[in-house]
Amino acid sequence: MAAITKDGRRTAIVSGGLGVIGRNLVDHLSESGEWNIIALSRRGADFESKATYVPIDLLDPVSSREVLAQFTDVDCIFHAAYQERQAPAEQVSANLDLLRNLVTGVAAASPGLSRVVHYEGAKYYGVHLGAFPTPAKESDARHMPPNFYYDQEDWLKEASAGASWDYVVLRPDVVCGFAVGSPMSLVTVLAVYALISKELGLPLKFPGTADCYTRLAQVTDAGQLAAASAWAIGNAAGGEAYNVTNGDLFRWNQLWPALARMFDMEVGGVQTIRLTEFMADKAPIWQRIVEKHGLRNIAYDKIAAWGFGDFVFRCDFDVISSMTKIRLAGFNQMVDSEAMFQRLFTGLRQRRVIP
Repeated sequence: MAAITKDGRRTAIVSGGLGVIGRNLVDHLSESGEWNIIALSRRGADFESKATYVPIDLLDPVSSREVLAQFTDVDCIFHAAYQERQAPAEQVSANLDLLRNLVTGVAAASPGLSRVVHYEGAKYYGVHLGAFPTPAKESDARHMPPNFYYDQEDWLKEASAGASWDYVVLRPDVVCGFAVGSPMSLVTVLAVYALISKELGLPLKFPGTADCYTRLAQVTDAGQLAAASAWAIGNAAGGEAYNVTNGDLFRWNQLWPALARMFDMEVGGVQTIRLTEFMADKAPIWQRIVEKHGLRNIAYDKIAAWGFGDFVFRCDFDVISSMTKIRLAGFNQMVDSEAMFQRLFTGLRQRRVIP
């Protein structure tokens, strides 16, 4: 493939181009008409896009550099690729390799590379370990490692010293959006759980803990994150990290009745279950729903990550990230989270993912 030329527009590489962050960012940048976009993923896209989707294995330094050598005029990198590993040390190693192979490969081929936008999350503050100081600020002290975000950020700081490019870190939390084959979305977890409950004649019961049901929570609309990403290219200070959420807060016990209405269901109380266990045998029920309503036949294990749902619905503490820093820097867009869920469920219906 020939190198992609600028023809008056800037060129960006988006890694993880089929994931929730990456796909929505590709759509956002495409709509602006100001970018040539190279979207990287392990598999090719099965849909039409203004971006050029390129299959790549970023864990292979040799083959990935051969692929990236084709692109000689890249201005910006948006790094949204991620690899899940059970062992913490392996998770650190794999995700550091993804970032390092991408940035070094692009920098070697594109001397005009100016900025890398890297995505982290509230795990930076230790949300996966339990209660943490809130509202979390970008300057908060780190927890006891390992944490692959720390290794990635330290590498960016070291590698960018004296280089032609710098970096910006964005820290969303519970990114909500649509991406086929990427089940790590709370939106599809909620939708599939609700629809299976409805098919079984059950009310919409909160599957998490009673404590989590009353705690303050936050999410980040993938569209909000995409807008912040575009903003970060020309407005954020290099070498800085910024929290990015919808900017509002909610309690599940306040939002849950609205979610039930979105599926025309009765509201149930709290019934604490492990989604990974209780939803494991529900594939036949989901297939029945798909066939009854003529939905897209997405594999059950690709449509919802029940372990992710268990994590979100068992946070027995407030989860709040401060948005002060990014607002003072000039990004003031906000999203109403209830309206976001309604809009994203509508989008799933329009795509025939849910009835």
